[in-house]
Amino acid sequence: MLGALQAGDPRQLGEYRLQGRLGSGGMGQVYLARCADGEPVAIKAIRPDLAGDPEFRSRFEREVVAARQVSGRYTVLVLDADVTGPVPWLATSYIAGPSLAAAVAEHGPLPVRSVLALAAGLAEGLAEIHAAGLVHRDLKPANVLLAADRPRLIDFGISRAAEVSTLTQTGLIVGSPGFMSPEQAEGGKIGPASDVFSLGAVITFAATGEGPFGTGTSAALLYRVVYSRPFLGRLPAELRPLVEACLAKDPGHRPATGLLLAELAEDLAAELAEDLTAGRPGGGSAGWLPAPVGAAFARYQPPEWGSQPPDLVPAASAATARRPNCSLPRRASISTPA
Repeated sequence: MLGALQAGDPRQLGEYRLQGRLGSGGMGQVYLARCADGEPVAIKAIRPDLAGDPEFRSRFEREVVAARQVSGRYTVLVLDADVTGPVPWLATSYIAGPSLAAAVAEHGPLPVRSVLALAAGLAEGLAEIHAAGLVHRDLKPANVLLAADRPRLIDFGISRAAEVSTLTQTGLIVGSPGFMSPEQAEGGKIGPASDVFSLGAVITFAATGEGPFGTGTSAALLYRVVYSRPFLGRLPAELRPLVEACLAKDPGHRPATGLLLAELAEDLAAELAEDLTAGRPGGGSAGWLPAPVGAAFARYQPPEWGSQPPDLVPAASAATARRPNCSLPRRASISTPA
């Protein structure tokens, strides 16, 4: 699951030694790295066009400071960040598991019990994010990681910095067209209800393998999100009322995350009771996930860190070193000008 570092990639960011590429996103390249105690972390390095925008850096710093307040069970922990260096970056805890997008692409839609557990975890994660005064803004299958114990939300909050900068520069909307809310698609005001709409779309994807507005060009998807009814014909009956409520076009008609959690707890308890009565197994090695997905987790374990690469950037001096211990929960230390 790990790609090799390329010629133009940094070998070290702050106190973190880069080990390989994990992927890329709208804001930049994502790397697997090691901190001083050897624990793996994920580092997102901001792409050059955004890094060169002073307004983006200012927004990015504000969003990172807010994101570090979120340290719940269903979100990744923000460990560290540098918003002033040549390459701005953000370090978070590393989750050894596939994204929801990757898992569904490889193994197909999840069973109802797994989808209910996923939805409950994401709803609680959104509640944690909203309690910190943030809105995720880009909830989609690629931003949901499936860990052996529970799902995790990534990339929450900080996408706003890129969205504002991109709107200013090009007039485009940052986000995933098939999963964003109608108000976001129209460039309107975004609040927690927007994330609830995206949650409904993600639940549909997890259960059917496709979003509720199908596939197509960005323009076609945006039109359907705003004006068309979602296609829920393949959605299991147990999930349909919940998803329909989340996908209401009017933000005021969508349920709050607290109500979602209460309903999901009841639905999940009923599904588990039915499994026990029918003598069905409780899942794969990951417990809450089907066996094929659980069996694939070994592939996402980070490789051992070998000898120091010959082209590694020299370590920072003792005067500037932070030496974070990634195995312990901690707040992000934001690098700012002296």
